[in-house]
Amino acid sequence: MDLLNTLVDKGLRRESPTREEALAVLATSDDDLLDVVAAAGKVRRHWFGRRVKLNYLVNLKSGLCPEDCSYCSQRLGSKAEILKYTWLKPDQASQAAAAGVAGGAKRVCLVASGRGPTDRDVDRVSDTIKAIKDQNEAVEVCACLGLLSDGQAERLREAGADAYNHNLNTSEATYGDITTTHTYADRVDTVNKAHAAGLSACSGLIAGMGESDEDLVDVVFSLRELDPDSVPVNFLIPMEGTPLAKEWHLTPQRCLRILAMTRFVCPDVEVRIAGGREVHLRTMQPLALNLANSIFLGDYLTSEGQAGHADLEMIADAGFEVEGAGEVTLPEHRAAERGGCGSHAGGSCGSHADGGACGSHAEGEGCGSHADGGVCGSVPAGAGRGTGAPAEPAAAGEARTDLVAVRRRGAGTDLAPNA
Repeated sequence: MDLLNTLVDKGLRRESPTREEALAVLATSDDDLLDVVAAAGKVRRHWFGRRVKLNYLVNLKSGLCPEDCSYCSQRLGSKAEILKYTWLKPDQASQAAAAGVAGGAKRVCLVASGRGPTDRDVDRVSDTIKAIKDQNEAVEVCACLGLLSDGQAERLREAGADAYNHNLNTSEATYGDITTTHTYADRVDTVNKAHAAGLSACSGLIAGMGESDEDLVDVVFSLRELDPDSVPVNFLIPMEGTPLAKEWHLTPQRCLRILAMTRFVCPDVEVRIAGGREVHLRTMQPLALNLANSIFLGDYLTSEGQAGHADLEMIADAGFEVEGAGEVTLPEHRAAERGGCGSHAGGSCGSHADGGACGSHAEGEGCGSHADGGVCGSVPAGAGRGTGAPAEPAAAGEARTDLVAVRRRGAGTDLAPNA
């Protein structure tokens, strides 16, 4: 297919496709899907080999958010039966992070619900970062606390943070339909603040919120312009009690096309499969490793993910390998431009004076664009995957509550984490 040959050539040269070419990827047929995956896989392997970076979430503060993001189970007025707790103490967060690192995670993502941190919150998170790095100096730490005020990114950097996540989520044209309590411009401003402070910027999207192909292309091209080091791709998990409860239209094939389009537009950037991969990609998750070079290990913010050992087996069975702590995440040219984590072999990123560039997580901002795809569990408390008889496949647009479980383990609970 001439389109795919053109996109591969452009991707190997770091050249942007046209909007028309990106839209054409999303419009390909199921008959051509494996060709699309193979083409994008050439670009992925050129820049990242067969390595898969593992990331681990620690939810520092869960629920009770004043923002009204339509996709989020932690939103203002949410009826979701999720865990709700205030700030974890530094030693609690450090213990939670240790579980992920022991499971092979190279990066720990510290997430808190809310519009954005107060200066006291930044102090709390700074103490937590120090506690984590005292325990494991080489681990990368990414903070995800919502909208930043002036000076806060610099303070997080000084405390040892390597990266900051804040997702654009959707196109500027449709953002007001998703959230009214802050703006798209607010999000762009926070990503720019992270860049300016020398933090590695991480910013991505949530697919499946009723957006058009044009919206998806718009947001991915906007991300390319912002030039984050990593782009997390979340897939919405619709949930009863949220405005997007009926938006259950993603298929595994659609998800693969979205990941391929993202890879073609952002060829040399760490693309992470984030929230919703187990729910929407399902048995086609291994194919997605040909497109993305980064995933989360274990559970998400308020929903449970695939068992950690199953992720490791999936990576090995698909012919990929877990990226080691001493390996460089970013391609050489990006590493040289950025310095810092993800661009050096070993050592503590964020501990250099030259700024830090890291791969990044996909998820969880304080104002709720989590690795849960922004929303979480859609089953009653206590229910979970694998209980009872297998469910019949749902028709397009019907909820698959059998695939989702509210997180009841890990940080903020008395149960061991899934790592």
